[in-house]
Amino acid sequence: MRWATGVLAVVVAVPAAAQQVEVTLPEAIQRALLVQPAMVQARGDDRNAGASYRAALGAFLPTVSTSASALRNSTPRRDPNTDVVYPPGYSYSVGLGANVDLFDGFRRFADRSAAGATSDAAQAGVVNQRFQVALQTKQAFYNALATEELVRVAGSQVRRAQQQLQISIEKLRAGSATRSDSLRSTVDYGNARIALLQAQANLATAQANLGRQIGVDQPVRAVPDTTLPPPPDTAALRAIAIEATPQVEQADAQAHAAGAQLTSARAQYLPTLSLSYSNSQNSLDPPWQGLSGYNESFSWRFGVSWTLFNGLTRERNQVSASAARDLARARAADTRRMVSAQLIQQLAAIATTYEQISIARANVAAATEDLRVQNERYRVGAATILDLLTSQTALTEAEQNLVQTRFNYLIARAEVEALVGRTL
Repeated sequence: MRWATGVLAVVVAVPAAAQQVEVTLPEAIQRALLVQPAMVQARGDDRNAGASYRAALGAFLPTVSTSASALRNSTPRRDPNTDVVYPPGYSYSVGLGANVDLFDGFRRFADRSAAGATSDAAQAGVVNQRFQVALQTKQAFYNALATEELVRVAGSQVRRAQQQLQISIEKLRAGSATRSDSLRSTVDYGNARIALLQAQANLATAQANLGRQIGVDQPVRAVPDTTLPPPPDTAALRAIAIEATPQVEQADAQAHAAGAQLTSARAQYLPTLSLSYSNSQNSLDPPWQGLSGYNESFSWRFGVSWTLFNGLTRERNQVSASAARDLARARAADTRRMVSAQLIQQLAAIATTYEQISIARANVAAATEDLRVQNERYRVGAATILDLLTSQTALTEAEQNLVQTRFNYLIARAEVEALVGRTL
């Protein structure tokens, strides 16, 4: 028994010594939001969408370009204006040009609308991804907490089995128990130690997964919060407009962007009106000496272009954009129904798991008292070892069920928060 106690103490102490980092739930979520690739990608998509929207606005502005050149001739050059012959040398020119589309079939307006909707979808995607990462972090955090509590439950199981084994041996020596009682107690004690080792292995895995989730290259211990939050106001959550959830907002914005892209595709059937201006100045003197002696020429150009037929390419683009719009609208409608169904399901899960916590606590209290009674009955010979082992197993299962039920409730709350996009 001494060596068994020493082994148990060493096994229990190993996980505690290995734990080096501790985090609370808010700290874990904050770290995960900084390092999770999905969150980094969502923020990058938001930046790209913002840049695309600014580019869509910039399409309404004229395109401006400038140029400068220096040319050296190896032969004499005659000035056509003055009929003067100049020896070989440098000639310089500077130019300025501008071009703007006055009308393009409202394509720019459609592109701006599509870019704005895409930006809105990206922003909703950031919000949605933030809560999804928070949900994943809470799941890893609560799993680490649950496995740590299960290690304590397994440790209690080992201690009870060890005490029972000691009682069986003492009764065997006193002649009030059979050899079978001590053998069964030995088997139960060995099974309890195996369960403890497995629980500790699960704890190491859960803490390593939590460390990966928050960007730490080692196991991380979750610091428990002793308060259990009450159930949310389900009536208020059901009253929340489905359109306010991030997933629905993102799907609606994507459907709007697809509709605007269809309008942009239809703009190919209309003509394009453009206006351009160019200015060019030439001289033998370098520009840093001033432009007063330069010969200037400029031009204004008003143009109209209209594609009458391009091999049915416009029709193909329009059909493709129309199909994409229909798909986006169908996805938006399905997302709305999905969110509604999941909200009903998860609110029911919250109510169910919260009630299960009270039942599980009552079961633990009843199993504890039953084990106490069976211990006393076994001491006086009124119960068999099988009755006692059955009570011990029932208490262990009740304690495990209480741990799992509590964290099922917390995870159900986290899933509702991820769905509605707000903290309960």
